[in-house]
Amino acid sequence: MPDALLVLYLLAHGVYVESFKNTTGFAPLEINEVQNPASHLPGAFSLFSEERFIPTLPEPDCELLQWNLQQVAPGQLAKAPAELGPASSLLILQYTRVWIPDPDEVWRSAELTKNYKEGEKSLQLKLEDETIREYPVDVQSNQLPFLRNPDILVGENDLTALSYLHEPAVLHNLKVRFLESNHIYTYCGIVLVAINPYEQLPIYGQDVIYAYSGQNMGDMDPHIFAVAEEAYKQMARDEKNQSIIVSGESGAGKTVSAKYAMRYFATVGGSASETNIEEKVLASSPIMEAIGNAKTTRNDNSSRFGKYIQIGFDKRYHIIGANMRTYLLEKSRVVFQADDERNYHIFYQLCAVASLPEFKELALTRAEDFFYTSQGGDTWIEGVDDAEDFEKTRQAFTLLGVRESHQISIFKIIASILHLGSVEIQAERDGDSCRISPEDEHLNNFCRLLGVEHSQMEHWLCHRKLVTTSETYVKTMSLQQVVNARNALAKHIYAQLFSWIVEHINKALHTALKQHSFIGVLDIYGFETFEVNSFEQFCINYANEKLQQQFNSHVFKLEQEEYMKEQIPWTLIDFYDNQPCIDLIEAKLGILDLLDEECKVPKGTDQNWAQKLYDRHSGSQHFQKPRMSNTSFIVVHFADKVEYLSDGFLEKNRDTVYEEQINILKASKFPLVADLFRDDKDPVPASTTSGKGSSSKINIRSARPPMKAANKEHKKSVGHQFRTSLHLLMETLNATTPHYVRCIKPNDEKLPFHFDPKRAVQQLRACGVLETIRISAAGYPSRWTYHDFFNRYRVLVKKRELANTDKKAICKSVLESLIKDPDKFQFGRTKIFFRAGQVAYLEKLRADKFRAATITIQKTVRGWLQRVKYHRLKGATLTLQRYCRGFLARRLAEHLRRTRAAVVFQKQYRMQRARQAYQRVRRAVVVIQAFARAMFVRRTYHQVLIQHRATIIQKYIRGWMARRRFQQQRDAAVIIQCAFRRLKAKQELKALKIEARSAEHLKRLNVGMENKVVQLQRKIDDQNKEFKTLSEQLSAVTSIHTMEVERLKRELAHYQQSQEADTSLQLQEEVQSLRTELQRAHSERRVLEDTHSREKDELRKRVADLEQENALLKDEKEQLNNQILSQSKDECAQSSAEQTLLMKKELEEERSRYQNLVKEYSRLEQRYDNLRDEVTILKQTPGHRRNPSNQSSLESDSNYPSISTSEIGDTEDALQQVEEIGVEKAAMDMTVFLKLQKRVRELEQERKKLQVQLEKREQQESKKVQIEQPKNDIDLDQDADLAYNSLKRQELESENKKLKNDLNELRKAVVDQATQNNSTHSSPDSYNLLLNQLKLTNEELEVRKEEVLILRTQIMSADQRRLASKNTEPNINARTSWPNSEKHVDQEDAIEAYHGVCQTNRLLEAQLQAQSLEHEEEVESLKAQVEALKEEIDKQQQTFCQTLLLSPEAQVEFGVQQEISRLTNENLDLKELVEKLEKNERKLKKQLKIYMKKVQDLEAAQALAQSDRGHQELTRQVTVQRKEKDFQGMLEYHKEDEGLLIRNLVTDLKPQMLSGTVPSLPAYILYMCIRHADHTSDDLKVHSLLTSTINGIKKVLKKHNDDFEMTSFWLSNTCRLLHCLKQYSGDEGFMTQNTAKQNEHCLKNFDLTEYRQVLSDLSIQIYQQLIKIAEGLLQPMIVSAMLENESIQGLSGVKPMGYRKRSSSMEGGENSYCLEAIIRQMNSFHTVMCDQGLDPEIILQVFKQLFYMINAVTLNNLLLRKDVCSWSTGMQLRYNISQLEEWLRGRNLHQSGAVQTLEPLIQAAQLLQLKKKTQEDAEAICSLCTSLSTQQIVKILNLYTPLNEFEERVTVSFIRTIQAQLQERNDPQQLLLDSKHMFPVLFPFNPSSLTMDSIHIPACLNLEFLNEV
Repeated sequence: MPDALLVLYLLAHGVYVESFKNTTGFAPLEINEVQNPASHLPGAFSLFSEERFIPTLPEPDCELLQWNLQQVAPGQLAKAPAELGPASSLLILQYTRVWIPDPDEVWRSAELTKNYKEGEKSLQLKLEDETIREYPVDVQSNQLPFLRNPDILVGENDLTALSYLHEPAVLHNLKVRFLESNHIYTYCGIVLVAINPYEQLPIYGQDVIYAYSGQNMGDMDPHIFAVAEEAYKQMARDEKNQSIIVSGESGAGKTVSAKYAMRYFATVGGSASETNIEEKVLASSPIMEAIGNAKTTRNDNSSRFGKYIQIGFDKRYHIIGANMRTYLLEKSRVVFQADDERNYHIFYQLCAVASLPEFKELALTRAEDFFYTSQGGDTWIEGVDDAEDFEKTRQAFTLLGVRESHQISIFKIIASILHLGSVEIQAERDGDSCRISPEDEHLNNFCRLLGVEHSQMEHWLCHRKLVTTSETYVKTMSLQQVVNARNALAKHIYAQLFSWIVEHINKALHTALKQHSFIGVLDIYGFETFEVNSFEQFCINYANEKLQQQFNSHVFKLEQEEYMKEQIPWTLIDFYDNQPCIDLIEAKLGILDLLDEECKVPKGTDQNWAQKLYDRHSGSQHFQKPRMSNTSFIVVHFADKVEYLSDGFLEKNRDTVYEEQINILKASKFPLVADLFRDDKDPVPASTTSGKGSSSKINIRSARPPMKAANKEHKKSVGHQFRTSLHLLMETLNATTPHYVRCIKPNDEKLPFHFDPKRAVQQLRACGVLETIRISAAGYPSRWTYHDFFNRYRVLVKKRELANTDKKAICKSVLESLIKDPDKFQFGRTKIFFRAGQVAYLEKLRADKFRAATITIQKTVRGWLQRVKYHRLKGATLTLQRYCRGFLARRLAEHLRRTRAAVVFQKQYRMQRARQAYQRVRRAVVVIQAFARAMFVRRTYHQVLIQHRATIIQKYIRGWMARRRFQQQRDAAVIIQCAFRRLKAKQELKALKIEARSAEHLKRLNVGMENKVVQLQRKIDDQNKEFKTLSEQLSAVTSIHTMEVERLKRELAHYQQSQEADTSLQLQEEVQSLRTELQRAHSERRVLEDTHSREKDELRKRVADLEQENALLKDEKEQLNNQILSQSKDECAQSSAEQTLLMKKELEEERSRYQNLVKEYSRLEQRYDNLRDEVTILKQTPGHRRNPSNQSSLESDSNYPSISTSEIGDTEDALQQVEEIGVEKAAMDMTVFLKLQKRVRELEQERKKLQVQLEKREQQESKKVQIEQPKNDIDLDQDADLAYNSLKRQELESENKKLKNDLNELRKAVVDQATQNNSTHSSPDSYNLLLNQLKLTNEELEVRKEEVLILRTQIMSADQRRLASKNTEPNINARTSWPNSEKHVDQEDAIEAYHGVCQTNRLLEAQLQAQSLEHEEEVESLKAQVEALKEEIDKQQQTFCQTLLLSPEAQVEFGVQQEISRLTNENLDLKELVEKLEKNERKLKKQLKIYMKKVQDLEAAQALAQSDRGHQELTRQVTVQRKEKDFQGMLEYHKEDEGLLIRNLVTDLKPQMLSGTVPSLPAYILYMCIRHADHTSDDLKVHSLLTSTINGIKKVLKKHNDDFEMTSFWLSNTCRLLHCLKQYSGDEGFMTQNTAKQNEHCLKNFDLTEYRQVLSDLSIQIYQQLIKIAEGLLQPMIVSAMLENESIQGLSGVKPMGYRKRSSSMEGGENSYCLEAIIRQMNSFHTVMCDQGLDPEIILQVFKQLFYMINAVTLNNLLLRKDVCSWSTGMQLRYNISQLEEWLRGRNLHQSGAVQTLEPLIQAAQLLQLKKKTQEDAEAICSLCTSLSTQQIVKILNLYTPLNEFEERVTVSFIRTIQAQLQERNDPQQLLLDSKHMFPVLFPFNPSSLTMDSIHIPACLNLEFLNEV
């Protein structure tokens, strides 16, 4: 039986039955739990653990017994809400849980302590706090307490899913959902109950909107978005208008709910045009909140008016407009506020910004200074910034198109109301009149701001006019009358301004397009009751009576339709009809009629009106008179009794404003103020017209019928106007399909997530939720489809009945056997209907069945466990005995062996001790003897030594004393000698000084000096004269030499001409001698080279030896470092992996950003096409200029430059076109055009000159080649240079041509831009962009011009060198032909010849020296290499030694560093070598091409010459046969056939036509066409073909935007074309895998890099469209297949469902899918992509994206659905994921990373299966769920729902523990995954192995016009 899986699940979670308790009625079980740490793991079974802790769980509910016995008849249920399911006396048994009334908590749970017998007067109950209580029972009525639902039904999404439907069950379910799960939304049939959390919740983001979009209402958890989506879907499906009615009391969250509903419509149904109407709809909210919301005691932002917003949609269900109607603005708040309340927000916002300069004229100060804003006390709201809100209000005004002047006028009117309220009115002494001071500042400001006369306003504020038939009176008013009149005027001004703002909002939201349908959102006040209730509360409760009547009838209608659709018999349900209460209010002579009559009476008062009510309606059951009051009355509403105080009813109903004051305002000098009070406007803003925005299907009358003169006799009362607008609203609602949202205020203190049961029950009764429950309970509230019923209760089916294949028949037989009363259920066409309580009875039977199966399994397993335990104990005992006996025997043997060993040890030890003692004594004696003998010998030796030293000392002292006496005597003699010699020297010095002073001495010194001076002067003069003479001789010799040289030159020339043939022999001999010398030099050079080679060989050998030695050292080092490398390998790999991941992540992010831009570009392009189509349809005006329809955005996008657009155009035409457009707008472009034109012409002239010169040179060269071939390498080099220059010239010409074409293209772009500027006034950014492009082109032209000039200079210099070489050749020949040179040459010629030979010798010597120098340099370099190798070997040896000295860790690090540095150096060296080799290879290839071309030209010329000669010799005719050439892989077509080519190959091509051919055949054909255009250098053809191809592909994809096969086909072809452009681009990086044949197919002339980028972007767009199509096909299947379908039969039992059932729950339903459907669909995707040859890398990325979408959609639904968060769903999920993984492995797609994208879903499934009780469970969850965020984990735990009563809910404390452990995570705040996220796609280069000449074109393509080249 499949349901045994559930039993195994219970056992796996440690639940089993211990024993029975014998109790009355039935035997409850003690449920015990096995604690096993392994149960943390998914799927781990803890049943068989030996250690068992047996905590006893609470016993099951006794109310599970005999639920079918309790049923109250429908007639009883209709009596009162208190009768919705009280218990029968037969059910009140021990342990039954019931609800009893409680004054604090309203209802309280209790449990019976003993059975109840009929007739007893009380029940013995035990409360939840273990308190014993006696509950009295009324014996006569036998009213027993309400029974409590089983715990498994608590917390349901839909209240109608509860087994017992009554007030305590509803209240408890809402409380549990709100407090424990923090769910604020709950369904109650068709009603959405929304509880205000008073806290911002992250459940309204864009991701949540997208998650609910397209979902059925029962598929997801309750939400306001689900209601909005249901309305939107029904509007589109049924084409019927919808309404969402949001109601509730103040502070319940009505405005916020309506705002979120409108936000949903604005997001899902965004406008298709640029009007942004959805933003305007949302922008109306800040304005209406500012002028219509105020702070009350219950709500800080309470709406004081009702509004109905109609959002209009077109046929495509996009928002096109909106319209707003308002109801019953609370005007009295303008002039009065209760304590702790505020006026409307706009007053305080204006006061907050009064200090700004633009609002100085308003003369406002603080809000506390004005009477109208200070009555409530505190003027501030905590957490609200009025100034910031005012800025939002102004922005909303601006967005809605309200001009700044009108905004200022509005603010002036609002400020004037504040000043009017602060006008000081002084009463006169008589009391019947009063006055206002003329100097009153507030009155002056009031008149100034409104532009009215001060004196008149001052007068008519204190007086009134009485008009009679004969005359008119002006009467003074008392102080109270003046205050009332002032307040009435203020209220009237504000009401008129409110109506004007609403009217202008409607104008801003109005659209001229036809409205197809609309959705209305009604935000209206709920039922209100206060201590003092006045006219406003009466009107509000009257409106709620009407809405409740409509609600009751709609609910009853839906219930009736459901029964009729299912074709089951049923009796009419008696539901509460509040029509009598409505008639009391609005019928003839009702409350409103009597109020209007009393208002018409001149002396009518509130007391008289109340008395009339007493007289007229005292007999009505809905009208009562209070006992203690004559001015109040009570109306019994559907929700409660409300007492109204009649004071003020008449005044508020009249809404009296004196006509004189209105006339003053009409005469205002401000147009806006005068416009507010026109006669055709209704002074009461009860509603606004909505005729424009309404649907054509509904005839809705205006809410304001046309009025007559605005006097009080003919003006309709406020009550009448409200009744009219309310009737209009009800007509609108009745013509639409309503959806209900009931907002509940949980507490009055505005505390977050605090639930007050009293306030909640009061609102539930008032909003009709309990009435819905009552109607449902009166019939068949529980409804099951046959499929769900069979899946849930198949365990109750007998085995023989399962053989029947008809599930409906099985269900009928089971129910008939289980429930005997046929009235308790009914069989419909698709569902089974149950009375209240029957589902709980079936649940009890199912639980009993599972308990019995559990006991049987546990009994068997326990017996087996005990047997296993016994055998294990027995075996263990035998083993222990065997080991113990062996241990004892071994211990005895060991003891004996140790005893014998001890005796031996003792003997040896004692002998050793004696021997050691003897040796110790002997050694001591020997030592003592030795020391004593040594002492005596040392003493004798010391005495001899002392005597010897004394003798030596005496000898040295006596010698020293003798030497000292001698030195003293010698020193005395020297001193005496010195003194005597000094005396003699002094005497001689004195005599010399006397002689030097005499004159004779000086004369002797100067003798001969004068003679020397004279001789030197004469010598200088002689030398000067000699220098002059020599100079003159030198000049004469120089002139003579010059003349002689010229003469000799002339003679030499003459002689050479005459003797030209005589000197050749001499020169030949001289040349022969030179040749011999040259040979000798060559021989010497060879000798040197041999020597060099030998030395080089020796060095190489030595180097080889050293390298070998180095290799050996390296091998040793490698062996030593292997361990080091193995240890460090993991660290390096890890670090490199981390770096790689980081770089990949950055690359992915960059690629993602780029592809998002491409996606945005494609979206904008699509939007542009749509807008262009709309403009074409809407605007068919003459003169309208637009781009051709076949022009794509690719052609106009400046981001994609092309090769060329046209031939060189005429610039004058472009200039003429600019002149036609406008000189002013093209003036800035003229200078640029003229400069570019001039430079282009100059460049053209230069090119023509160079072309002429080069053509002449080539002709001369060709003639010369035909005559003689080149004879030396110099001529070949020159020819190669000329050929290279010619190729360079051709390249420059082509580049020049491209630049000119680009220039013309830019000119045309400028002209087109100027045209657009003339018509559309575009911004100057585009002009600046074009100007920058022109400047760049100009700079490039300058660079090209300089290159041409340089080339020209090089060509001219080459020509000059060539001419010079030709001129020198005859001279050399002449010299070599001189005969008999020895006889006829003179001395000078011989000298000249000698000099020539010397010069030759010097040249040879220079060459020899150069060679020797090179040889020396090579030797030095080799020596340097040897030294370097030696140094390297030394370093390595040192490193090796150092490494051996280091520690192992340091050795590892040091070795790694050395190896990394070595590898880095080798890598750099190899890179440099490779670069050099590549450069040399390119140069050689280029030269080889030039030489080959020359050789081919020479061979062709020779062959031509030979053929000419042969033709002359032949005498007979020869037939020449044409040789068939091979196909070169090129296809030729004519320009006019391009459209046909694109149509046959792109536009009209179907993928099925190419089945069986080469994949991506169109891409190959297009490339062959491009190659031919490249071969012919036709850039226009290349550009046109590629542009047409791209446009054709875009057109096909736009047409087939939902065809996966077509999209995949063109993605494959686009990628293949991109690969071809890369593979055959000539770029070496893409040619590594090419064959020689494929290299011949490369492009030669054009670089299509830009088009490669365009094709790459197009591929991204096609890939995104492919993913979009695949997601669109898969998304409807995911939720049903992954979460709802039973992949494991019988595992997921369906819980009882309510009114909202899952759309895919029915078996075989249209929305029901299984996992096989997803796998089949993905198989289809995979087959299509593989058949069409899509790259495998792209296929992997496609499935990675699809698996991410499956993960995101499934997880988002899991996070938003309470019914699927269960253990069985986790098991189903894990099974489904394993099937998907198996499919990936079977298709070899597991490397795509798709499994990693499913990780969050895998962890969510594991989270559903883990235990969730203890601290260890929390730690296991935190460590396991690493891919889930904290919010997602907590959300899943909150949503976890047991499907059986054996399971336990997740406690709040456990969730708090999880949150505490996860608080350190930095998870994103987003709850849901972004299902729209797209991974960046990568198109890796994938070259083809096919060659172009091997491709065959099938005939089915109709491409006969293509010619093979």
